[in-house]
Amino acid sequence: MLAVAVVVLAAGCGGGDNEPSATGTGTTTAPSKTTDVRVYWLRDGKVWPARREVEETEAVATAALLELQRGPTEQESMELGFDTAMPDESIQLDSLSITDGVAHYGSSEELSNEALAQVAYTLTQFPTVESVEIEGRRYTRADFEDLTPAILVESPLSFETVASPLRATGTANTFEAVFNYELTDTDGRIVAEDFVMATSGTGERGTFEFTVPFKVNFDGVGSLIVFELSAKDGSRINLAEIPVRMQAS
Repeated sequence: MLAVAVVVLAAGCGGGDNEPSATGTGTTTAPSKTTDVRVYWLRDGKVWPARREVEETEAVATAALLELQRGPTEQESMELGFDTAMPDESIQLDSLSITDGVAHYGSSEELSNEALAQVAYTLTQFPTVESVEIEGRRYTRADFEDLTPAILVESPLSFETVASPLRATGTANTFEAVFNYELTDTDGRIVAEDFVMATSGTGERGTFEFTVPFKVNFDGVGSLIVFELSAKDGSRINLAEIPVRMQAS
């Protein structure tokens, strides 16, 4: 049984043991260790992950939720169209505990269905969380299929640095489980392309994983583009573009 207690974060005050003394002989604080988590924003009305770096802590699920309440960055909003349905940062967590695979979450404000999806996706990224209970009801990711893009790329994340071969993972619910990808360099030239098969599709969401060897002559921001080809006319549908920082190879 695993229990994670809610963490209360308070602003630091002046003074303390690590404050330099008047003679300049104070102690030096070692850099904090950090870990990466995903938070889930809304993009075109669907959940979409973003990377956040938080201080290493046993209460990492709480840290992820606190990042979720802070909202997207200006760059994410302007360049990627990320939005959020979560209450603003003045709303504090009432409680969060994880027991037997269930994350029990309490909020001081009623959450919309979109906000519930953001919370459920953010918490179920952790292997100790299988479902989320809010106001006496349990949710899994499957409860928010209508708020999940047909092709959900969970790695790489937007603006993540990638080297060859790029590794992509996520879930998809596409016709016959098939979708396509293109990897473009900083000039928009296609450096790799192929099709992918998820573990299931056509109404049932499956997982996928693929690697993309690539060669670029200099570092720059490129894009991983995923899309489905329409069975009706062959046009691109369910397209999503993930900007990535490509290392020369």
